[in-house]
This record gives sequence, structure tokens and C-alpha cells, in this order.
Amino acid sequence: MSACVIYRQLARRGHVPQYYKDFLPARLLHMAHGKPEAEADEQEKETEAAVHPGMYRLHYNPTLYRHPKKEIDAAAIKVKINEDPQGFIVATPSFRQQTNHYSVSSSRRLSSTKNKLLDLAFNKASEDRTPPRSFDSREAQSSEDYHNKPDPRAFQRCRPEYASTTLNLSQRPPAIQSKWALLLLHKVSVLKGSLKAADVAEFLRELGHLHQEQTSLVRSDTRFVMLLRYSVENLRQFSHPQLLQVLESFVWLDLSAAHSILGLFESELIHRASQMSLHQLLLAADLWRCLRKPVPQFLKQLYNSIELRHIGVAELVQLLYIMGEGRHCPKDLVGPIEMILMRHLDRLKPEEVGTVCLGLFKSQTSLSERSVACLVDKAYSVVEEMSDFAMVNVFKLLRFSHLDHKVWLEVMAQEVPRRVPGMGVMGLMHVTLACSALHYRSDSILMSVADRLPSMAQQCRSKDACKLLWSFGTLGIPPSQCPELYSSLVAAMRQRKAEFQRYPEHLLTGLLGLAFVAQFPEDLLALALSPEFVGLALKKTQLELSKDLFTLDGTVGLELPHWTGPRLDVRPREEAAERLWRCAQSDICQKPEVLEAERLLQDLLGGKQFVCKRMILPHTRSIDLVVHLDSTGIPLPVNSCLETAVIPEKSLSTSPSHKTLLAMVGVRLTEDLLTQMLSSKKNMAPSALSPQSSPPALLRLEADEGEKQMNVETELAMTRPRFLTDAPVELNKTPVKLAIQVSNRNHYCYQSDQLMGLHALKRRQLKVAGYRVVELNHWEWFPLLRKRQAEKLAYLHCKIYSSID
Repeated sequence: MSACVIYRQLARRGHVPQYYKDFLPARLLHMAHGKPEAEADEQEKETEAAVHPGMYRLHYNPTLYRHPKKEIDAAAIKVKINEDPQGFIVATPSFRQQTNHYSVSSSRRLSSTKNKLLDLAFNKASEDRTPPRSFDSREAQSSEDYHNKPDPRAFQRCRPEYASTTLNLSQRPPAIQSKWALLLLHKVSVLKGSLKAADVAEFLRELGHLHQEQTSLVRSDTRFVMLLRYSVENLRQFSHPQLLQVLESFVWLDLSAAHSILGLFESELIHRASQMSLHQLLLAADLWRCLRKPVPQFLKQLYNSIELRHIGVAELVQLLYIMGEGRHCPKDLVGPIEMILMRHLDRLKPEEVGTVCLGLFKSQTSLSERSVACLVDKAYSVVEEMSDFAMVNVFKLLRFSHLDHKVWLEVMAQEVPRRVPGMGVMGLMHVTLACSALHYRSDSILMSVADRLPSMAQQCRSKDACKLLWSFGTLGIPPSQCPELYSSLVAAMRQRKAEFQRYPEHLLTGLLGLAFVAQFPEDLLALALSPEFVGLALKKTQLELSKDLFTLDGTVGLELPHWTGPRLDVRPREEAAERLWRCAQSDICQKPEVLEAERLLQDLLGGKQFVCKRMILPHTRSIDLVVHLDSTGIPLPVNSCLETAVIPEKSLSTSPSHKTLLAMVGVRLTEDLLTQMLSSKKNMAPSALSPQSSPPALLRLEADEGEKQMNVETELAMTRPRFLTDAPVELNKTPVKLAIQVSNRNHYCYQSDQLMGLHALKRRQLKVAGYRVVELNHWEWFPLLRKRQAEKLAYLHCKIYSSID
């Protein structure tokens, strides 16, 4: 073998003649094609003479290349050229360059100014092969563990119109041979700076036809990196179709989303957006999506440039898909999009309906309730033709819109169990999560999911396991009803424990779901309350995890008396309690039903000192009306009941409210009235009345003939209060503590008397704390707000004194 060498003096300076570096890759390519060595040598000599006719030629001397390792100048050789077994030339950077997979020696034909700019572009950051966490990256993590993974782009096969606005990833271009790719790269090394924009675009297009398994060899070839640099040099000369063609070739070549050259292409597309057609803009956005690179600035320019007046069905659906993947929809586009969507609604195909729902959900776009209902009506009409993925997307939109579409939910009670065996973990998670968000407890849906999940628990991400536990716990499905479900999901949490360091919110979600049904895995609780984890969780300020930590810590303190593990520090507890109380004061405490109950209880019991509106258990995030009674029913001041054993007789005689009650003792009770009052609680039991049905006829008191002129206060007919006796009563020092709760329909599952998870947890913990819960059911109390005061007082009296019998 012979080779051309350079002067020894130049070699010592680390200078390698330009023609030699240009020629060596071509010679290796030539040899890879199997040409005889003599022929290669002859071609080498001819090339030398043509490039540098006046250069001296020396005979081959191997000793010129055998320098001791310690004498090699690090700057002498920028890149070591190795030959891949298939003939590709791979750059092996020196130690200082190994963080940049695309480092090459400077291009010979580019100006120094352009080189500086390109070096900044190519070397400003290490080129991570792993795409950044963009768009739905959380949805995509550990996706290899999923069976039956849905295709979110399946809707693009519904109409031929999508061909001009999307890239069909299921149809790769016809593959070319690796030899042809080598020849193309050889042409790049020969033509170099004489390459025109059209040549660069064509070379990249043809390289994009290479077989997928061989694209990594092209990406690591130094000549391909050279081609990328020429594409940057010709960026402004590309026509719009050529620019999109180059971007498409990057998709087929699987170029990393972190590659810095893509930032230059994004800037160019932003600059051209106002000149491009609607189809070109949508195609560019779709190509960025295929590259998995977030481009918020380009999307902003797209939304500003787009004309919605004459947009068709395919363009609308594709636009909503892009908005969903970009996680944003400009507010000024919501109205026009809603109007166009309603206009084209009847023309949507089943998969397109699912895509529209998903786009609205991901972009957090709120349509009017009427429009959402119409969209779900359309989904209901084609539900049998929808894929599981599209069906789940409708659930997501309902979850976001908080719309309980009764017809859809009823059909899902039959449709979901039929589809469960073929669904993946992620789809099952979203179905149950939507049910919990809508407060919809359907045993047919939940039990079919519970039967399927234990066999799939190994496929669960931490997110899936924790949100499933939250959903089942929120809807009040006890472990006794599906024991394998809870044990398998807790095992999945333990298996994925490392993921909680990155997503601490998932651990808290899962543990709260378990706490709702009185399940407490102590090893996971110890992790969640450990100082290190608490510090990590509190850094996630955008998620406000302090409330979840506070609820979990308060639950451990009440329900695990033997607990010796870590607890939340005093300061975070106090801060969380203060924030929750401020929120309650501005919201719950001001609700008319709560204010009316507080006022009437004060009138009934004798004054403000006997009723206190506060958070008994602040970690449960809601308020109660606290009343203390002795064992015989005498009200005790809430703030001093523990120190006061007897209510002074004087206070009873001077209180205006008690004067009224004393005056009412003589009111004559009829047998019918007494029977009605004593049976009122039984008649209004939740089991006999669903939250959505009409309340029963409520108590209405009628005066006898001789009492028609009595005023409103004396109109209150009730059984004699126990504290209105002739002789003073010595009170029990331990009061009966009542927690009076004004419930609303959000505390219950949809059309059910089943309390939601957090409210069931609170009810359980109030009993542990020594309180008796008195509930003013919303189906009883809300209609009474429109009745006379006498009826409301009678209702409250029955509720309070029946609770201490």
C-alpha cells in the first residue's frame, strides 16, 4: 500500500494539507467499493497532480507516522477518520470534542464569518440523542411497556385531503441501497462549496430514503455533517417546497430534536410564515411534531398568519391536532374555531371526533357547554365506529369541561366493559380518571377495569398506578370489593419508586387515593413524609403540593396512632392551614346555605357563642359549624365549654332567643305534628332520595284555629327542649361535640348517596376526633331555604337533637 504524505516539518506543527483531508474520505470510499489497490494509488496520484501540481511527492515512509503518544500535539489532528464496516466514514472526535457528536473540521469552502456563525450553531450545546421532554412527553415515557399502543395520527387516514398538510409516518419512501447513499456522500465531498440549494435539498431528500436501520450511520458520517452545514449556508436560497422537503428528510433520517441546526430552520420558517399558504404552514407544523421538537414561536406565527374563513374539515382537524400537541390555543381563535367546528360537525368522521376532543383537551380550550354537548352527541352517534383511543379522548374532554353528559355515560356503562380486554393501561387509567372527575360511579365500568388491571400492573407507570388508585379511592370502591386491584397497584408503586424523585406529585396522588379507603402502606408514607421528599415536593411550586402533604400528614396523625415515622414540620403545616382557611373564608364561608344555617343555629341555641364556624380538621379542606351540648342537650359555649360545667340560669332568662323559646313552650302540639317531626329524618333518608331527584314534601306546620294570629317566632312548634326544665341540671363535663356539615351535590357521587373520597375521609376522621357528624343534606336543606323561618328552625332542631339520642 502506498500513500501520499506531507512534509515532516508541517506534520510536527499539526498542519495537514487541505487536499489530503479532502481526498482521504473519497479514497476510503473508493476502496470500500472493491477497486484494486493499484488503481486506487493511480487515482490518488492523478488527484494530487490536479489539485496541487507543484507539490513535492515523497515516497511512503511509515516511520513518519510513528510518533510516541506523549509527543502528539492535541491540536495536530482534529478528527480521526475511521471506516465503518459498510463504508461510512465516522468521525471520532478528540477527547475535548466528545460531547459534540457532530464536530467536524472547518469547511474548506465557507468564509470565516460564516464558519463562526455555524460553529456557534453546531457547538453551542451537546447534542443529546434523547429528544427533549416536549408536548405529550409525560404520556410517552416508558411507552415501550404498553401493549396495543394507540396511533394518535390515525385520523390522518380518514381523508385524502390530509396528504397535503401532514406527513404519513406509516409510509416511508422506497428504500435505497447503502451503496447509493455512499455515492451521494462522496459527491458531497467532491462538490463541496459548489453545491447549490437545489442540490443540497435533493441530496438530503435521497438520503432520507435510506433504510431506517442505516440512518444512524449516515448521521455519524462526517460528509453528512458537511451537507448539513451547506444546508445552513443555503437556507435563504431554499424555496418554500424545498425547505419543507429538507425538514421532511430530517424526519426520515431521525435527526435528534436537540440538534442545533433545527433552531436555524425554525427561525427561517418563522420569517417566512406570512408568505406561506395554509397547507404549507400546517405541513411545517406537522413536520415539527414528527421531529418531536417544541416550536412555540413558530406556532404563534402560524396562528397569527392563518385565515379561518374558508378552512375545510381536514384543515380544521389538523389545526386542532397541532394546537393540542402545542398545548396552547390563542384566546382570539377560540370563538372562530368553535363556530367553524359547529358548522362542520356533521361531516366529522369517528376518528376525527376523537382528535378534536383531544386537541381541545390538551390545549385547555373551553368551548361553550352547548358546543361540548353537541360534540359529545356526535360522538355518541358514531360510538360503535370509534376506536378505543377516540372514545377515551371524549372522556378527556368531558373531564376537562366538567360536563356530565348523561346519555354518553349511560352508553359507556355497556361499551367500556366490552372494550376493556383490548385496551391498554393508559386508556383504562384515563377512563377511570374521567369517571372520578365527573363523580360518576358505575360499577360495571369500574369492576371491569378492576378485573383487568392486576394482570397488567407490571406495565403501569407510576403515573398510571397512582391515578388509578386515586380514581378508585375517590369513587369509594373499597378494597374488600377488589382486593387484587389495590395490592397490585401498590406493588407497581413500589416497583417504580425511583420515578417519584422526578414526579413527586404522583406519589402523593396515589397515597391520598389509598387514604380515602383507609389503606396506609407505611413504607410509602415514610418516603412521602421524609424531609428529603418533602423538600423536593415543595420545590414544585406550580403544583401546590403543600396541601396534599398537609392532608396526608394530618391523616397519619389521626388514623395511625402507632406511627413513629417522619411527620411534616410545624411551619409547613401552619402555612398550609392558614392558606386553606383564607380560601375557605372567601369561598365556602360566604355561601348562602352556610350563612343561613349559621344564623338559624344561633337563633335556635341562644346566641353566637354557641355556634362556631371553623375548620375542625383543616387538612380536610372544608369547614364545619361546631356546636357543643351536654349529655342532656343543653348548649355549651363553644369557646369555653371545657371550663364551664353549668350554664348559668341567668343567661337562660336574659337571652332574647331563650325568651322566645320559653314563650314557645306553651304552644300546643297536635299528634299529627309530633309524628311528622319525629319521622322527618327517616322520610328524608338518602337511600330513599337521590341527589338528582326531587326532594320529598318538607315539613310544613299549620296552626290550630285559635292560634292563627301567632307571630313567626311562636309559630315554631317543636318538642320541648331538654334544657327547659323546672330544675337546674348538672352538666356532664365531657360535652357532646357536633360537627354540622352543609353538604352540596359535589360531595357525592353522581346520582348516588356515596360520599366522594375526601369527604368520606373527613367523616371518618371526625368520628376519630370525637365528633358526631350532623349533615344538612343538600336535597333537604336547599329547598328549605325558600321556606318560612319556622320550618327551617324545626328542621335544624330535629337534626341536632336526634343526633344525641
